[in-house]
Amino acid sequence: MDTTQSVVERSAIKKVAIRLVPFVALMFFINYLDRTAISFAGPNGMNKDLALSAAQFGFASGVFFIGYILLEVPSNLALHKFGARRWLARIMVSWGIVSLVFTWVGNVDQLYVLRFILGVAEAGFFPGAILFLSLWVPAKHRSKILALFYLAQPLTTVIGAPLAGALIQQHGVFFGLEGWRFMFFGVAIPAIAIGVISWFYLADSPAKAKWLTSEEKTWLTGALDKEKAATSASNKHVSVRTVFGNGRVWMLSLIYFGFIYGLYALGFFLPTIIKGFESQFGTKFDVFQQGLITAIPYLPAAVALYFWSRDATKRGVKTWHIALPALTGAVSIPLALFAGSPAATIAVITITAMSIFAALPNFWTVPTQFLTGAAAAAGIALINTVGNLAGFSAGYITGWLKDWTGSYVVPMFVVGGFMLLSSILMVVLSRRGKASEGAPIETLDPAVSGHHAEP
Repeated sequence: MDTTQSVVERSAIKKVAIRLVPFVALMFFINYLDRTAISFAGPNGMNKDLALSAAQFGFASGVFFIGYILLEVPSNLALHKFGARRWLARIMVSWGIVSLVFTWVGNVDQLYVLRFILGVAEAGFFPGAILFLSLWVPAKHRSKILALFYLAQPLTTVIGAPLAGALIQQHGVFFGLEGWRFMFFGVAIPAIAIGVISWFYLADSPAKAKWLTSEEKTWLTGALDKEKAATSASNKHVSVRTVFGNGRVWMLSLIYFGFIYGLYALGFFLPTIIKGFESQFGTKFDVFQQGLITAIPYLPAAVALYFWSRDATKRGVKTWHIALPALTGAVSIPLALFAGSPAATIAVITITAMSIFAALPNFWTVPTQFLTGAAAAAGIALINTVGNLAGFSAGYITGWLKDWTGSYVVPMFVVGGFMLLSSILMVVLSRRGKASEGAPIETLDPAVSGHHAEP
C-alpha cells in the first residue's frame, strides 16, 4: 500500500468511526435501555402494583425474546433488501410507540402481551446494526469498529440505571403517574425521535455517503468489494438455505447463547438482587442509589471491552479472546452469591460483566469472515436468534428457580454453567478447525466453516 492510499484509508475509517459509530451506538443504547427498563420497574413498584411473582416477572422479561425471535431472520433479510437507513428507522419508531404504551399497562396479561409485541417491533435491530457496520469497514478494521459500537451496551446501564432511578423517583409528579410508569414514558420518547432522525442521517453504503471524499469512497468501496469477492469465491455455495444447515453457524449460535444467558440474567435481575441487600445485609438504599449501584459493574466492563478488543485488533482475533472471558465469567458469577457484603458482591459481579463484554465484540467478527450478502444477513440473524432464546430462558428460568429454591444460588450456578459451555465450545470449534493453540479464528478449516452442514 503506498503512502497516499494509507492516508486515504486512515481518513475513511476515522470518518466512519466518528460519523456513524456514535449514532448507531446511540440507537443501540436506546434499544437496550428500552428492552431492560422492566428490570428497573419490577422491584420499584411494578411487581407490587401488578402482583407479580418472581416467575411471572421473569416470564414477562423473557417473553420479549419470543416475539423478537419470530421476526428476527425475516427482518434482517428485509434490511438487506430495503437498506439499513429505512429499516433501522422503521424498527426504532415501531418499538418506541410500543414502549410508550407500557406507561398504561394494567395487569400481568397486558404486560405479557406488550413485552411480546415489543420483541416483534425490535426484531432485527441488533443483527441489522452489526451487518450495517460490517458493510462499511473491511475486516481488518471491523473488530475496532464493533468494539466502539458495543461500548453502548455497558454504558447503557452506567448512564441508564441512574437515569431510570431518577425517573422512578418522580412519583406522581407528571400526570399523576407512578414512578415506574413515568420511567417507561421517559425511555420511549427518545426511540421515536432518534428513529425519525436516522431516516435522514444514515446512508446505506459508502458510495451514498456525502460526507466522504471521492477518494475515500473509492477506497472503501474497492476494499469491501475485493473482500466480498474473495469470500464469495471461497464460499460460493453458501446461501441463505445452506446457512441453516451450516455446522459452524450453529456452534457459534450455541456459544452466543451462553454469553447472552449471562448478560440478561444479570441485566434483568441485578436491580432485584441489589434491592435484596436490605434483607440480606441490613443495608438500605433509595431508588436512585440502587440505580447507581446497578451501574457500578458496567463501567469497568466498558473499559475491559475497549482494551480487550484493542488487543484483539492488534493481534488478530484469536480463540482465547473469546474463550478466556467466558471461562472467567463462568467461575465468577456463582461466587458472587457467597460474598459477605454488598461491596464484595458487586465486585465479583463486576468481574462477570467485564468477562461478558470483553468477549462479545470479538465474537461478532467471526460470522462475517465466512459469510457475505444475504447469507451473512441470515447467518448473523440465526446466531442472534439462538442467542435470544437465552434472553427468554435467562429471565424465566432465573425467576422460576428463585421461586422454587427461595434464593438466587441455583439460578446463578446455571448462568455459570452456560458460560462454561461457551468457553468449551469455542475451544472445540478451534480444534475442529485444526487451528494451533492461540491461532487466529480466521484459520479454521473451511470444512468446518463453509460449504456444508456438519454431520
